[in-house]
Amino acid sequence: MEINGVAHTFITAGDFEKSVAFYRQLLPFLGMRVVGESPDTFYCVGGRTGFGIRRPDPQHEGARFEQYRVGLHHHCWRARERADVDTAHAFLVAIGATIVHEPQDDAYAPGYYSVLFEDSDGIRLEINHVPGRGLFDTPTQRVGASLDGR
Repeated sequence: MEINGVAHTFITAGDFEKSVAFYRQLLPFLGMRVVGESPDTFYCVGGRTGFGIRRPDPQHEGARFEQYRVGLHHHCWRARERADVDTAHAFLVAIGATIVHEPQDDAYAPGYYSVLFEDSDGIRLEINHVPGRGLFDTPTQRVGASLDGR
């Protein structure tokens, strides 16, 4: 078997309304469209992927994301062009996103260029560009050695 990409990612927001307000701007900017919305869920699809936000259980409402706890580390969308990362950065600044690092080159793969930012709950998000197929054609044993776990 060989998978065909990631079907969807769901996050649980500490402040659902604030999170939906953030993603209602970000996801359409990334070319995703809203396909599901309820009092507890906001879900968009585009670029052969889905991304959704869920309301937390009441005992977790108001909690903030902690990157190095068990669970999600960060989510990254892949841009088609290097200039898209710069365009995304300008958009993120305009909507008041917390920028963790400005657009920069990294050694994760040849030509790797990215911006790292946080959503309203502090969840780390990234938009990157890697020319061609990047590491997607690289044998597994070499991939792990090239990542530092950002």
